[in-house]
Order: sequence, then C-alpha cells, then structure tokens
Amino acid sequence: SYQFAVPESLPVASVVAKIKALDSDVGANAEMEYRIIEGDGLGVFRVEPDADTQEGVITLQKNLDFETKSTYTLKIEASNKNIDPRFRAQGPFSDTAMVKLVVENVDEPPVFSSPISRMSVSEAAKVGTIIGTVSALDPDSTNSPIRYSIDRNTDLERFFNIEAATGVISTAKPLDREVNAVHNITILAIESLDPGQVGKGIALITVMDVNDNAPVFAIEYETFVCETAQPGQVIETISAVDKDEPPSGHRFFFSLTAEAAGNHNFTLRDNKDNTASVLTKRGGFQRREQAMYRLPVLIVDSGSPALSSTNTLSIRVCDCDSDGTPQACGTEAFLLSAGLSTGALVAILACILTLLVLVLLIVTVRRRKKEPLILDEDRDVRENIVRYDDEGGGEEDTEAFDMVALRNLNVARDSKARRDVTPEVPTLYCSRPPPYKITPDNGIFRDFIWDRLKDADVDPSAPPYDSLQTYAFEGSGSVAESLSSLESLSTDSEQSYDYLSDWGPRFKKLADLYGHNDSSNIFSS
Repeated sequence: SYQFAVPESLPVASVVAKIKALDSDVGANAEMEYRIIEGDGLGVFRVEPDADTQEGVITLQKNLDFETKSTYTLKIEASNKNIDPRFRAQGPFSDTAMVKLVVENVDEPPVFSSPISRMSVSEAAKVGTIIGTVSALDPDSTNSPIRYSIDRNTDLERFFNIEAATGVISTAKPLDREVNAVHNITILAIESLDPGQVGKGIALITVMDVNDNAPVFAIEYETFVCETAQPGQVIETISAVDKDEPPSGHRFFFSLTAEAAGNHNFTLRDNKDNTASVLTKRGGFQRREQAMYRLPVLIVDSGSPALSSTNTLSIRVCDCDSDGTPQACGTEAFLLSAGLSTGALVAILACILTLLVLVLLIVTVRRRKKEPLILDEDRDVRENIVRYDDEGGGEEDTEAFDMVALRNLNVARDSKARRDVTPEVPTLYCSRPPPYKITPDNGIFRDFIWDRLKDADVDPSAPPYDSLQTYAFEGSGSVAESLSSLESLSTDSEQSYDYLSDWGPRFKKLADLYGHNDSSNIFSS
C-alpha cells in the first residue's frame, strides 16, 4: 500500500503521486497498464503509465477541499499490456495496490459566492442609493470574518461605496449613462484574522437610461434656396439624434416654432420617419433683397417626460444654374455683380499680403543694421580701436636685445638702433646724454626712464603702437660700485682689490682673500 500527502491548493492536472509495479520481463513484455478500480476518489484522480519508466502517474482532475474531504483511498490495478497467448492460462498477469491520499489543509483566501455579481441602477439615482450586495466566505475551518473594499484602480472617480462589514454597494456620485453605461469594479474580500488572505470578485453595474437629453439636428446643415425656386419645392431634408437610448427606440416629431409658423417664405413637413422636409411657400427669392433666412425648427422626442429643443436652420439665397447647382450665394453675389470673380478676389488678397510681408522684411532689416555701409567723412578715424596680437620673444629671445647693454650703465648709455623691429628708414637721431649723477630720492632712475622715453618718441624705427620695454638698470649709487658679475662680459677680469682693506673690519676677510695679487700669501699663517 502507498500513502501520499496532497495540499488542497494543488492545481488541477498536477501530478499527485507515482507508483510502480515490478515485472521481471523486459522489452514489450514489461509494459504496464494502470487503472483505478475502487475507491472514493473516482473522477477526482486519474492514473496513467509513464512510457519510459512504466510507473503509474496519478494526476488531479478536480479541485481539492480539506474542509469537505480530507482523505481518499484508491485501489489501483497494474497489469501487463502485452500477454503472450501461450502463457495466458498461467495468469492472471495483474496485481492491485491500495493508495491513500491525505489532503493537507492550506490557508486559503476568501471565496465569493458568485465570482461575477451583476447589478443595475438608474442614472437618476440619488447619492447613497443601494445597488446590491456581495458576499464571500473563508473556506478554511477557522471561518475568519470578512471585510469588503473596492479596488479603487477600477473605480478611479469613486462613483461607488461598499460597506466593509456587510458588502452593500451604494452610489457615491451622480451617474451619467451617456458618459459610462457599464461600470466594471473589483471587490476585495479580506480576512480579518489574516489580512494577507485577499479574495477578489467582480461587480458589473449597468446604468439604466432615463430621458435626460433633448434631440438636436443630426448634422450642421448648409441649406440654400435658388432665386428660381418655385413654391412647394423641397430644399432640405433634416433629421435628429438623441444621446438617450429608450428601450423602444427613438421617435422624433418636427414642427416650426409658433413665431415661425406664420412666415410666408418656408414651411415644414414631418415625414413620420424621424425626418422632416423644408419646402418653399413662394418663389421670387432675390439675394439682393435678403441674402439669408433663419428658420427655427422644434424637435420633440417620445420619452417620458418628453424633451424638446429648438434648432435654427440657416438658408442662403443663391444664384443657381439650370440644374439647380448654386453659383453664388449671399454677399458673394454682390462682388460677382461688380465684375470680381472669386479667383480675382483671391489674387488681390494674395498680392496685398505679399506686399505687407516685403514691407515688414525691409523694416526689420533696417532696424537690425548696426552701422551704415558708407563711412561719414567727418568721422575721426582715431576713434577706431585697432588691436594687434603681436607677442615678444620672452627671456629666450637673444636677438631682439643686447643683454650686456641693459645690464651695464655706461654701455646702456650708448644709443643703438632697436632690434625688436626692422627699421624702414635709417636712424637719423643719435645722441649721448650726459652721464647720470647720484641724486637723492632715487632720482637717477627717473632720469634714466625719461631719457629712454625721449629716445622712443623720436625714434622713427619704433613701432606705431604702445610697447613694453624692460631694462635691467641697477643704478650707480654704491660707493663700492657694482660687486656683481654682470660687467664681466665687458671689463677686464684682472682688477686690484687693495681698497677693501680701507673699508674697515667688516671687509677684512674679503681683503685677505682678494687684496694681494700673490695667491700664495692668502694661505700663509
């Protein structure tokens, strides 16, 4: 015997269990057949052989319910599929086994008594009107209380409410069948003891129609009457539409309003088929006298209560050809009589529009101009700013300047031609200003700068724009003159330093080092 556990939530067609009968034969003689011959699970389970393993596969055919039945006992027979006739007398070639299936309890969500609840309500129902009731139960043995709610994703505008405890559905807003005739909302049933268990049901609410819309013209009519029309001639056939949908269908009644019933120009005939014909009552219409007529038409429906509306039919007087086709209607006729056709009028308007566009373009271009094309002769050209992007060679440029002249005061005094530009004419100016004298308050530097400025102002080879010139002028105010090696390029390296011994104790060390020509005396003790 066999025993298997089966959860009650197992889907239909799922495999419940597998059993196998032993057979010493091989090949075709070992093929098996299985069938349920007894038990309380007839129709609930099914057994079939596996072609590869020759096992009996038990599958579920109906949904299980632990609360209804918790165990099933099946008697299954296994037999050879192919029996050799020579050994049939030695049979039977079959065996039976008992299979017990135990259904396991599973916490299930609530189940609605009807998966789809159909309800109806009049579109004239007031807010709070009860529409219907839904109910659901907990299928488990705990029988948890149920609370109801509406899935607002299916009722975005919140037209309906539901009582959480009773499941009573009512209206929360006025309804309009012409906007939405059927509302498909989802109702949620939630277990109070386990809110995670939620069941879903559908409520289809149909909004019943009431006669709350008046009939109107089916289309926007463009009606005309020819100047040659005769009395009693049909010039238009009109019909109507209504947003409402009465159970017996629409029935419309047409007539002229009381004010228009006595007019001498047109009349109306109801055709009794939801249409009406407009007829002329006279002839001799002239567009010069009156180009347009307006005829008010009253349309009444067959609803309860009946609703009506007044619609105005505009009728133009036209000049027609022999077939009744309009050639010119209304105010256009006066233009035609003056000798202007429609094509000519369109051409004139196009020309005027083109001229306006050209004028606008010319004005726009003139406003956007920043300066005239011809320069004013009185304008001073010195107002123009000319920018040059020339750059110097930097410290590595040894061709433009004589570095020795910049470093030595006496050499720098010599006027030389500028090497930063190529002169176009020979330099005519050359002067040697007097030597600089030591003056207080850094006056020697002011004199040096003024002299260089004067040289630049009268130098014809100077560029015609501002330029920066750098001078490494150290001045000549020191009693000891310059101690640097800047003059080593232009002076003799053999010098007498005996004067250092006259400068006092502070220069004694230097006097000992450089004060004697014989270097051997320097290191004597």
